[in-house]
Amino acid sequence: MSLAGRGIVVTRPRELAEPFARLLERRGARAIVFPAIEIQPLPLPAALARAAEFDIVVFVSPSAARVALPALSPWPRGVGAAAVGSGTRRELERAGIAPVIAPSAGADSEALLREMQGVRGKRVLIVRGEGGRALLGETLAVRGANVEYAECYRRVKPATDPAALFGAWRAGQLHALTVSSAQALDNFIAMTGPELPAALPLFVPHERVCAHARSRGQREVVVAGPGDDEMIERLVAYFDEPA
Repeated sequence: MSLAGRGIVVTRPRELAEPFARLLERRGARAIVFPAIEIQPLPLPAALARAAEFDIVVFVSPSAARVALPALSPWPRGVGAAAVGSGTRRELERAGIAPVIAPSAGADSEALLREMQGVRGKRVLIVRGEGGRALLGETLAVRGANVEYAECYRRVKPATDPAALFGAWRAGQLHALTVSSAQALDNFIAMTGPELPAALPLFVPHERVCAHARSRGQREVVVAGPGDDEMIERLVAYFDEPA
């Protein structure tokens, strides 16, 4: 089974989109990279310079790892690392950090919290983007951890002309849309209008994004799973299913 002849829109930030696009192309797809989120680094917070004072540093996304890790090299001795999802874990492992606490299944705060139970008295630094979800830090604090945040980037809507994307759509060259977050979908709709995304099957990593997509009027939403391999296998299975 393959994705031969299928045009798959990839809306991840450009630096994260290219590896996924290459995986799609190996399965025969035409990957159309159209980032709906741009990562803008912020001045590095002072908490990163104190990383050695913490018991665990948690990275909420691959972007958090990419932006913050240069300031944490070499990795402070005796400090644990945790990641929300396999993509973030891989970023840490590529930097030589191991072991990494990460969910065995899932790729959100809820999944990581299942792995972080014994945190009473621990000092935890959460590396995240500006205005990230509060659930992770609040829950760890309830469990007795002393939580601080290091907000090191912001997510913004790119100023990208969608004309080429509309041209591909009108030519029948777009077959599916992939998004990784509710913000990415909101930005994509703001950039293209609602008609194009509503016309394509939308593939998302988990139910929370699915619920948001349905609230935005998406007619066909497929929950594929948080990993790249899961996303690709669900795309393959979808297009292999009888009409």
